Amino acid sequence: MGPLILLAASFLINSAVYIGAAIGLFAGIVGTWVVREWLGRQRRAAIRRESDRIIGEATKEAERILQKAEVDAKAEFIKRNEQFEKETAQARNEIKEAERRLDKREDTLERKLDTLNSKERAIENAERQLREREKQAALKEKQLAETLAQQRTQLLKIAGMSVEEAKDLLLRRLKDEVEHEAAELIAKTVGEAQDIAEQRARDITITAIQRYAAEHTCDSTVSTVDIPSDDMKGRVIGREGRNIRAFEKATGVDVIVDDTPGVVVVSAFDPIRREVARRAMELLIQDGRIHPARIEEVVEETRKVVEKEVLELGKKAAMEANVPGLNRRHLDLLGRLHYRTSYGQNVLRHSIEVACLCQVMADELRLDGALARRCGLLHDIGKAVDHEVEGAHPKIGSDICRKFDERPEVLNAIAGHHGDVPAISPYTPLVGAADAISASRPGSRRESLERYIKRLEQLEELAHQFPGVKQAYAIQAGREIRVIVDANKVDDKGAIKIARDIAQRIEGEMTYPGEVKVTLLREVRAVEYAR
Repeated sequence: MGPLILLAASFLINSAVYIGAAIGLFAGIVGTWVVREWLGRQRRAAIRRESDRIIGEATKEAERILQKAEVDAKAEFIKRNEQFEKETAQARNEIKEAERRLDKREDTLERKLDTLNSKERAIENAERQLREREKQAALKEKQLAETLAQQRTQLLKIAGMSVEEAKDLLLRRLKDEVEHEAAELIAKTVGEAQDIAEQRARDITITAIQRYAAEHTCDSTVSTVDIPSDDMKGRVIGREGRNIRAFEKATGVDVIVDDTPGVVVVSAFDPIRREVARRAMELLIQDGRIHPARIEEVVEETRKVVEKEVLELGKKAAMEANVPGLNRRHLDLLGRLHYRTSYGQNVLRHSIEVACLCQVMADELRLDGALARRCGLLHDIGKAVDHEVEGAHPKIGSDICRKFDERPEVLNAIAGHHGDVPAISPYTPLVGAADAISASRPGSRRESLERYIKRLEQLEELAHQFPGVKQAYAIQAGREIRVIVDANKVDDKGAIKIARDIAQRIEGEMTYPGEVKVTLLREVRAVEYAR
């Protein structure tokens, strides 16, 4: 019994040990599992937090990139929008400019169409009138033939003569009448021939004088001013000639005071200068106050008055010749022609006469009379400035009118009325014929006068090439050059040297008749005011 108890107790103890070991093993397994589960949870939580942090940072970075992209996109949009608006505005302006040009072209076409319609209507009216006139002429011719036949029959009845007898009687009477009229016509023709011969002789004489460059040049380049007394002549000259020097310097003319009583001669190849000088001298003589300051004042006032009168003369000439639409520069140049003579003929009156002759011939040839008048009036416009611009007056006039968009027919008529360029329209030979009719003189119209003008211009240009020269005027028909130097730059000895150098240059470079006198003026003027 005792061993059984011990055995049972031992079994129980071993069982308890085994159970405790099993329980401990189970507890260890459970604890290990719990610890591993807890560590796994902690690791997952750490991983979750790290992933949340990475996701947050990625989200912020994405938002930042998105915001930057939005800003860049907005900036690019604004830039593209501005560029688009600029291009749109430019395109709009180009469209407006194209529309304006199209409108202008459309207006021009409409005006041309209206003009063509008007001309077409005028042509139709002219044709209709011509047909009516032809019908009337045919009817009148028929009536005249019938009337003549009736009168012939009646005359034969009244006279009681045959046709042959009437013819013989009529021929005898006609012979007597024709002989009488022929005698009168011969006498008239002989008288007209004598008049024409005298006129041609005067023209030939004037041409010869022009080529000789003597009296004719003086006649066309000098003016005389009446002096009331010798005392006034002395006041014109001034103390030691200061007044006359101041007058010549202000006007650019040559004043000749000689022993001729009551007369002072003003000489210049520029007609406007001469006219200004003549009027200024008359005003100074009437006023009585003659000194350098007063001379300059009167000359300036007179120059303004003459310029105004020149414009008025141009307007009157255009109105008289019935040439509308001339530029102000054209009118001014036409007015200048009033003071210009060519072979003893006033150039402005010559131009008006040529315009009228051109219209008459153009009407006979069924050309445009208005265009012919315009060509004739402007054909010598270059003579107004041929002493200022180098070249022949046809070329000068053509260049001037080309600047104001004159028609090609007008330009060719001006440039070719002396045969310098080929004629491209019928108006060019018309102007040449009218010019010859108006001039009515033989010989060349250009060479001698233009050589003379060119020589005067060359004299002045040569003097201006020397240092210290302020002004230079060719006077006495080119027989004298008057040079004014700056007193601050040239002394007395230098003035003598410049005068000698100018004379030597003239001898070596120019061709001229006779001799040329070089007069050099050096004046020091001091002006103060007492207040």
